[in-house]
Amino acid sequence: MRLVKAFLVVAAVALCCASSAFAESTYDKVMKAKVLRAGIMTNSIPGAFYNEKKEWVGFDVDIAEEVAKRLGVKLERVPVTDKTRISFVQQGRIDMSVANMTHKRERDKSIDFSITYFFDGQKLLVKKDSGIKDWKDAVGKKIASTQGTTSEVNARNMLKQLGDPKADTNVISFPDYAAAFQALQNGRVVGFTTDSTILLGYAAQVPGQFVLVGDFISDEPYGIGLPENDSKWRDSVNFALQDMWADGAYKKIYDKWYGPNTPYYFPLTAKIEMWP
Repeated sequence: MRLVKAFLVVAAVALCCASSAFAESTYDKVMKAKVLRAGIMTNSIPGAFYNEKKEWVGFDVDIAEEVAKRLGVKLERVPVTDKTRISFVQQGRIDMSVANMTHKRERDKSIDFSITYFFDGQKLLVKKDSGIKDWKDAVGKKIASTQGTTSEVNARNMLKQLGDPKADTNVISFPDYAAAFQALQNGRVVGFTTDSTILLGYAAQVPGQFVLVGDFISDEPYGIGLPENDSKWRDSVNFALQDMWADGAYKKIYDKWYGPNTPYYFPLTAKIEMWP
């Protein structure tokens, strides 16, 4: 009986190993279906949003489209939020998440990431006549951020460092960027904090009314979220990004959304990691 049990255990292990060895990579699945499912935000101006014509546009949209084009497949856009962009990757509902997501070590425990494809930092947006010139002026006041983001954590830490005894409750978390910006417009909070390019996008909707203040309180390197332990797929996405940088396609997309002739001007401060 013991020999039979031992045999069954060995057989089961061998079967699992064989299944793993022959499991399709995400790359193979995408190539077979000729469809790349990308999780993209819908209210992250100018990263990914609906314009006045109800068209889904933005920097991340164009990046995802270009990656799909270089892989020779059709892009299927899947709406995601701050709360769903990681879980959708984990559940296999999308093949990649192009959703202004900061690559953090904690997040890397759940999913993999591409090389950094965008470089940002966190700031504070306030009304132009608010009298707030820096983070220290916001101590003891209500600040808006968004749920489940690094910005939320960074804001609380910053207020604590500046001596705000109620930092945890003074940072109010909203379900999305639009709600946080509306709270700032309505006076429920004195500031809205997240990645500076997102703040620029919302401020551009009402020119001249809002300003960014203070220094960057964090570095926000954006990566494309990818399934865990799938190097073939990760390499394909990385190679596409590097080729886009090398042939100028990346710069063209960047200038379209963040160039000096846009409402969202944000100078490019770093370069994509290139491999020989």
